[in-house]
Amino acid sequence: MDFIDYYKILGIEKSATADEIKKAYRKLARKLHPDVNPGDNEAHKKFQQLNEANAVLSDPEKRKKYDQYGQNWEQGETYEQQRQQQYSDNSGGFQGGDFGGFSGGGFGGGDFSDFFGSMFGGRGEQRGGFRGQDLNSELSLTLEQAYTSQKQTFSVNGKNIRITIPAGVENGQTIKIKGQGGKGASGAPDGDLFITFKIANDKDLKRVGNDLYTTTELDLYTAVLGGSLTLDTLGGKIKLNVAPETQNGTKIRLKGKGFPVYRHDGQFGDLYVTYQVKIPVNLTEAQKKLFTELAASAT
Repeated sequence: MDFIDYYKILGIEKSATADEIKKAYRKLARKLHPDVNPGDNEAHKKFQQLNEANAVLSDPEKRKKYDQYGQNWEQGETYEQQRQQQYSDNSGGFQGGDFGGFSGGGFGGGDFSDFFGSMFGGRGEQRGGFRGQDLNSELSLTLEQAYTSQKQTFSVNGKNIRITIPAGVENGQTIKIKGQGGKGASGAPDGDLFITFKIANDKDLKRVGNDLYTTTELDLYTAVLGGSLTLDTLGGKIKLNVAPETQNGTKIRLKGKGFPVYRHDGQFGDLYVTYQVKIPVNLTEAQKKLFTELAASAT
């Protein structure tokens, strides 16, 4: 992909604060999330660009580089290399083109823009003291695992890495583990590791942003007369009071019973429950008679 304007992607001004960047990212992530747009390749592309923009602008060091070079990053890199080469020639340092330079955006097999790959860890020659290559990895979690903070150990390039995953991480979200990428050359720092999470919906629960959606059966008698039922959730069992004459398809909202908000302890989305009234089967003759009398009285 070509250069993309990260500020434009997030819909913010260049002077935006870190908090404004975070709010803009969360708002758009809910709208472009793969779970909200299944099978929409264009939305998926925009979600990737959104994650890329957030990864750069939320990192002060990377944002500084981005703001310095911007759309003219290629010329900026060339200038820096020429200046370094000139310095080396005058001081007897690097000789004969030993200063390699980046060869282009080799980040994640082309999933990110040229700017992102070349400036922040693309495939380089690793000569003359270049930092190590950034690496990509995927980590699959169940919805239940993503609901709580937990430690995970996995292997990348033969190296075991142990990380703490905060509760509320989203499907498709990418986080950076600093210094866990490829080895740097000639004393340069190691690259970073970028982990993308793959989180599947539970068979009984669908997640959209921080909200959860589920359907539960409601017997006819409780639907008509009212009563209560117990619902199993990721946070434990919840007792629901059912109003009399509840209709099939009725949806209720349970505030604060949804998914935890990423890196905001104690904050949760909402849980939406849809009632599916279950019609009784194998009725006795006496029960059929009662329904017949009820039907007759309703006409």
